[in-house]
This record gives sequence, C-alpha cells and structure tokens, in this order.
Amino acid sequence: MAWFKRTDKGIKTSTEEKKDTPDGLWFKTPQGNIIHTRELKNNSYVCPDDDFHVKIGSKEYFEILFDGNKFKELDADMKSGDPLNFVDTKPYKGRITATIQKTELNDAVRTAVGKMNDLDLVVACMDFNFIGGSMGSVVGEKIARAIDHSLKNKIPFLMISKSGGARMMEAGFSLMQMAKTSAKLALLEKAAIPYISLLTDPTTGGVTASYAMLGDFNIAEPEALIGFAGPRVIRETIGKDLPKGFQSSEFVLEHGFLDFIIDRRQLKNRLTTLLNLLRN
Repeated sequence: MAWFKRTDKGIKTSTEEKKDTPDGLWFKTPQGNIIHTRELKNNSYVCPDDDFHVKIGSKEYFEILFDGNKFKELDADMKSGDPLNFVDTKPYKGRITATIQKTELNDAVRTAVGKMNDLDLVVACMDFNFIGGSMGSVVGEKIARAIDHSLKNKIPFLMISKSGGARMMEAGFSLMQMAKTSAKLALLEKAAIPYISLLTDPTTGGVTASYAMLGDFNIAEPEALIGFAGPRVIRETIGKDLPKGFQSSEFVLEHGFLDFIIDRRQLKNRLTTLLNLLRN
C-alpha cells in the first residue's frame, strides 16, 4: 500500500522546473474586477463587468477599426532628430533610441489608411508608451502628411489622441506643430472632407489646445482625462478646489466641448454611421 504514502520527504522539484502562471494572462480593473486577457481583447479591451476602458495603443485601435486588421501604414520609418542637442537626466538621442527599443515604435503616433466597414479611412493614432505620447516634430509631421493623404484622395480623417502634451526636449520645435497641424486641418475643412477627433485617456496640453479639439465631431471615450493643464497646476493657480469629476470626458461633454461619448465596443459601427451621414 506504499503507492499512496510519501516515502521521500521534502520538495524535490528544482526551481527551473517549477511551473508559474505566465505574466499577462489576467487583467485587474481599478474596481477589482478580474478578466482574462483573451476575453478582454475580444471585448475591444473593455471589462464587461464594470465597462472599464483599458488604455491601449495604435496596434489595438487598428485591430478594432480596420477590416481584418488590414491597412497600409504611412511614413512608418520616420524618427525624431535632436535639433537642440537636449540633455536632461540623459541625452535626448539616447532616450529616443531606448524608447524605440522598448516600445518597438518609432515615435508617439502611427498613421495608416485602410477600410472600416468598407469605407476608406485615414487614421492617426497616438501611443502614450512613447515618452508619454508627447507631441514632437515627428508627431506633427506625420499627422500633417496623413492629412495630406486625406486631401489628395478625398478620404475622411480620424485622429485618436492620447498625450501628455508637447515634448519638452524639442521646445519651440514641438510647439510649432500645434500651428502646423491646425493649418492642415483648415485645408480639410475647406475641401469639405470629414475630420473626427477621438479623445482618449489622457488627452492634455498642446494636443488638447490644437488638433484634438478641432474636429467636425469631437468625441471621447468614457471617463477619459481631458484638459490643458493638470488639476494640481490649476488648483494652485486659481487657489480653489476643483469641481468633482473635473476634466473627465463626462464633465467636458456637459460643458459643451464634446459632441458625444462613445463606448469603444461601439466605436467602429458608430463611426461608420456618422461618416455615412456626412457623405449623404
């Protein structure tokens, strides 16, 4: 009857042979709900238990929007220079190189053209993982060229913003992108080509002060942080406590700066309906 008795005491499995749960299998929302990452992906990265919108980047938005995830990326190899030879805790060139290696992105925005429910669409989508989604020269230039593609081919333009603002390492070169992208969007308006701006969490700084708020339709995801300066800076400036929910997309909608808030699971179909209405 020795088959059910432990004859050798102690754990004999070596550390190398131990089986741990792989990282990234589960996601826990701020409310404490847990969901398998496969189910999360199938639900457009929204937790079904509490509707929490997980922060995602251009790769995931392109999967959601483009039919069969098929698209042509525009200006994919464009990378930032270092016009000011800027150094803070590390040289700007080194920071750019390290971020490219870490994120496998060349800068904080990707632009692409493809079909969404059989409608042609140009999409520019920002990635917060790349230096906080900061707007530098490359971000402005890629957005400007994407708008040029829309103008040339008379295709609607969708901008998905997710940014901490202008990139300090490029100083005035970064701030110039506000004027450049705004001027390009004025050409879209003149040509009567639809421009839809989607603001996601967070959209702040110079991005909010330029192209993010210039859409024919300005829309946002639920509970996204939208503003220019941060809450702490504003509180210290005006010397008052801020209203509850200040700078949330719901607050911004209530005060007239957004047209509507959209659940990411409905994004593709709602955008298709909107563009069909604008075409007719």
